[in-house]
Amino acid sequence: MNIVIVGSGKVGYTLAQYLSKDGHDITIIDKSDTALTRAMETLDVRCIRGNGANVKTLIEADIETTDVIIAVTGSDELNMVCCLAAKQLGAKYSIARIRDPEYTESLIMLQDKLDIDQVINPERATAQEISRLLRFPFAINIESFAHGRVEMVEFRVDPGDSIVGTPVSRLHNHYPSIQFTAVQRAGEAFVPNGNFEFLPGDRLYATGDRESITRFFKHLGKNTQRLKSALLIGGGHISYYLAKIIAGMGVRLRLIEIDEQKCLRLSDQLDGCTIICADGTDQETLDTEDVGECGALICLTDRDEENIITGMYGARRGAKKVIVKVNRLNTLEVMEDLGIESVVSPKLTTANVILRSVRALNNSQNSVVEKVYGMLGGQVEAYEFTALEGAPYLNISLRDLGIKPGILVSVLVRDRHNIIPFGGDHIEAGDTVILTAKAGTVVNLEDAFTSRSAKNE
Repeated sequence: MNIVIVGSGKVGYTLAQYLSKDGHDITIIDKSDTALTRAMETLDVRCIRGNGANVKTLIEADIETTDVIIAVTGSDELNMVCCLAAKQLGAKYSIARIRDPEYTESLIMLQDKLDIDQVINPERATAQEISRLLRFPFAINIESFAHGRVEMVEFRVDPGDSIVGTPVSRLHNHYPSIQFTAVQRAGEAFVPNGNFEFLPGDRLYATGDRESITRFFKHLGKNTQRLKSALLIGGGHISYYLAKIIAGMGVRLRLIEIDEQKCLRLSDQLDGCTIICADGTDQETLDTEDVGECGALICLTDRDEENIITGMYGARRGAKKVIVKVNRLNTLEVMEDLGIESVVSPKLTTANVILRSVRALNNSQNSVVEKVYGMLGGQVEAYEFTALEGAPYLNISLRDLGIKPGILVSVLVRDRHNIIPFGGDHIEAGDTVILTAKAGTVVNLEDAFTSRSAKNE
């Protein structure tokens, strides 16, 4: 596809990096010579200096033949105007990053009037990601598929877990509704086969429906009790959206913000949330608010260093779940070494959401890519396909199709029922197929199989 990205900041650069690797033709528009020089020197992309809302600049970018325009500058207004102009000039699909909550309130109208196909709010998306993590305090990451019917939960294997030292093939006898989809050990990620045995310290993804996942973790002795209290540090947009999301969950919610004006505004906006005007990074303040007793400590200030230090202190004091927001993507690499596993990044979340959307638009002949999810540092990817009528892999047992090494058909969803597939199972037209594979090995569903019958002649 021909893709135009307006804005070459961290999000724009990340998108260009991944989408160019996917084989798309990428054009970047930015006003900054520094940003464009970096992109030209490190990426296989075309760069244009200019204003993405300017008609001449868009025409220079061949906007009339553009499949997708993605506007991710620092200005909501510029992103909206850019998408409007691009669609008027012939762009087929538009995606805009819009952050201001006031715009979010009138999102449907904005999309309709400005002809924006998709709007991404980084703070709201990050809040939604955090809310998923709060369901399982022990979880490192959680992602849902098939409209919530399938969940992948990442957790760390502990020495006393019953799955340690048992081959995956035998574990299926004990947990028939659970699929073990990906594992990371000593920094290397695998898609486990039937002979693979888990060890303490492994980071593992368990996949299934919500009830099966809950039963599985209860059997392992993991804490699956409902969250009772949460302490938010920082009164920015993410805290606002998160408080709104969990307002009806019966959670005792407290928010610490140092800015008095923000506190007053949040007091008017958030019902059922106790607003505390104080320095949430101060250890004395945290002790006063019983940080060691809270179910979740969520650090959401604008400074990475403050969030990290506060999170580390809360973990040492006994907070059951610690979630830390970081802005600088290179910080993510050291977080595990610091003892903090649940980390969110609005920039990375935004990039991931847009990547999934773009990849879903680039459909193959015999399957539709609904979603792509990067796991374990991007080493493994989970794909959600819809199998189409007439595809060559239909109604053939998976055993006969022959699944390539490093690829796992994790779940089939048929008539709203989950199937954990084995060799004798098959794919039918209309099935949702959840596939796990080493990154970069799968583009179409046919790529998973070795049999000639699964290939297009």
